[in-house]
Amino acid sequence: MLVLILCIGTSGYMLIENGSFLDSLYMSVITITTVGYGEIIPLSPAGKYFTICLILVGVGFVLYLVGEVTESMVEGGLRKIMGRNNMEKRAAALKNHYIVCGFGRIGKVICKNLKESKFPFVIVESDPQEVQKIDELGYLALPGNASSDEMLLKAGIKEAKGLIAVVSSDAENVYIILSARGLNANLFIMARSSGAEGSEIKLLRAGADKVISPYSIGAQRMAQLVVRPTVVDFLDLTVPGGELGLRLEELRVSANSPLAGKRLMDSGLRKEYDLIVVAIKREHGEMHFNPQPQTLILPQDILVVLGEHAHIAALEKQL
Repeated sequence: MLVLILCIGTSGYMLIENGSFLDSLYMSVITITTVGYGEIIPLSPAGKYFTICLILVGVGFVLYLVGEVTESMVEGGLRKIMGRNNMEKRAAALKNHYIVCGFGRIGKVICKNLKESKFPFVIVESDPQEVQKIDELGYLALPGNASSDEMLLKAGIKEAKGLIAVVSSDAENVYIILSARGLNANLFIMARSSGAEGSEIKLLRAGADKVISPYSIGAQRMAQLVVRPTVVDFLDLTVPGGELGLRLEELRVSANSPLAGKRLMDSGLRKEYDLIVVAIKREHGEMHFNPQPQTLILPQDILVVLGEHAHIAALEKQL
């Protein structure tokens, strides 16, 4: 539109006042930009009428264009600043949440499962493109380096329940763990290992509670599919989306639960909820696999149960 107005203005001065191309273009530019250096081409009455029309059309468009550009720059900057501040406020308000450091292939799966399980979490990611993807998914994200103490404090590490370090390199994960452990000594920290020799030991020495190697797990699963295919098929049924709708879930028994203090055979878990208790983990960490019917259910026990999701949800309300 601007080029069209300049072409019309230049052509008009050339036709009406017989001006040269350069003088006519210059006259058009200083007219529509209201610079006001003076008329380099003497104007006839027809030229003055033409200039009035050019001012009304050209100046109006230039002012509109400047306004749009300014609004876009100012609003875009303000929206970005306000969005960042809003994210930081939401992260600071979290309690007993998880901090996911890195939103790569593994981080995406972790966040999806945390979302489905309704666990609060915040993601720390340094790649601007990944941050944009996180925003599109509706997750809470903080752009920055996860090994920075300032960034971890913004993510609410003092009030966090756990931290999951799944950035691309072992060295970065070590720095993240060292920073996190220094800020919160009681934090549960889980880290991803590349599988390189000695990487797991270094991550544990840095302060990780659990170290997982996706490559090792993937290799073991492939081997199990060959050696024990039926077992693997059964385990596949115990995850969300399985054909039979079965799930393995852990449920904590509260002090006020009606099941607290009862024997397993008297709890009604099998009869009323059609659930199988695979294991019971005591408060101090002792694990009872395939517990006997006479086993007592104590407060703060964690029951590992197998059954349909609806039945597990019903039992969870009682606990």
